[in-house]
Amino acid sequence: MAKLEPISNAENMKFKPLFIERYSQLTNWDQFREYSLSFLRRSIRINTNLASIAEVKKSIQEKGWQLDPIPWCKEGFWIFHPDRRDVGNLFEHHLGQIYVQEAASMIPPLVLNPKPGEIVLDMCAAPGSKTTQMAVMMKNKGLIVANDYKGARLQSLGINLQRSGLTNTIVSLMSGKRFHEFEFDKILVDAPCSGTGTIRKSLKTISIWNPGMISKLARQQKELIVSAFENLKSGGEMVYSTCSVEPEENEGVVDYLLEKFDNAEVVKVKLPGLKLAKSVMEFKGKKYNSAVKDVMRIWPQDNDTEGFFVCKIRKN
Repeated sequence: MAKLEPISNAENMKFKPLFIERYSQLTNWDQFREYSLSFLRRSIRINTNLASIAEVKKSIQEKGWQLDPIPWCKEGFWIFHPDRRDVGNLFEHHLGQIYVQEAASMIPPLVLNPKPGEIVLDMCAAPGSKTTQMAVMMKNKGLIVANDYKGARLQSLGINLQRSGLTNTIVSLMSGKRFHEFEFDKILVDAPCSGTGTIRKSLKTISIWNPGMISKLARQQKELIVSAFENLKSGGEMVYSTCSVEPEENEGVVDYLLEKFDNAEVVKVKLPGLKLAKSVMEFKGKKYNSAVKDVMRIWPQDNDTEGFFVCKIRKN
C-alpha cells in the first residue's frame, strides 16, 4: 500500500469517548483512527461504453498521471500525479470516458453482477456512480430504474448518466419504501447511512456522530431492505450496502431481513485482491443470524479505501 499522508490538522481531531469505546471493541482502534485521518487515494473507473481501457489509460498516462490497477475491478485504477489533484479536470472526465469513483464504491455493482437484458432497480441511485457502473456492465441493454427520494439529487444523477452515454436507464423520484408489486431481476440498495466508513473524505462525520442517529438510520434501512426484497423476483438477487461500519446499520439490518423472511439467503462472495474483515456476529447483547458470517465487512485499514459493507441476498 502507498504511504499514508495525514490530513491537515488531523492530530487535533477529537473523537467522542463513546465513539472510541465502541470502535475499540469492533476493530484495531489505532489503525482505524490512523487510516480515517489520512488522505483517501483518488481512483477512477474507465467507462468502456465509450472507450477501451487501453485507449483511456494511454491518454491519461501521457499527461503525466500514474495509474495503478484496483485488483477487484478491471476497469478501476488508483490515480496519482506528483503536482496535481484535479482529476475532475481531466479531458477524459468531461468526455465521460472516466468516472471519479472511490475504489470500495465499485464493489456493490460487482457483487450484484447485473447482466444485459435484466430489469434492475437501483433504489438509492444518486449521484449515479454505481448506476453508471451497472449500466456499463449490462452493455447498455436491459433496463435500470434509477430511483432517489430527493429531487435535488436527481440533477447530478441525470448529468452523470448523460455524460456516460447510457440510455438503458430511467430515473424515478420516490421513497424506496413506496415500491409495491414490482418485479425486478436484481436490486441494489446502497442505503443512506451514517457514513462512518468515509471519515477520511468527510471529517464532519466525527462531530455529528451519535448513537441516536445510528438507531434512526437503522430503522429506515430495515424498511428499505424489506421493500427491496418484496419487489424481487423469486430466484432474483439483491445487494444491500452502506459506507458505514456500524453493526446496527449493517449486520443488524441483514439479520432483521433473515428473521422476517424464511426465503432470504445470504450469498457468500469473494472478489480478487479484496481483503475482508470478520463479520460482527453479536453487538450490544444482540446475537445475529449465523448466515451473517458471509457478509462483506471492509474497514478503511484493510485495503486503504473507505470503509464499506456489502451483502448479497438471494430470494428462494
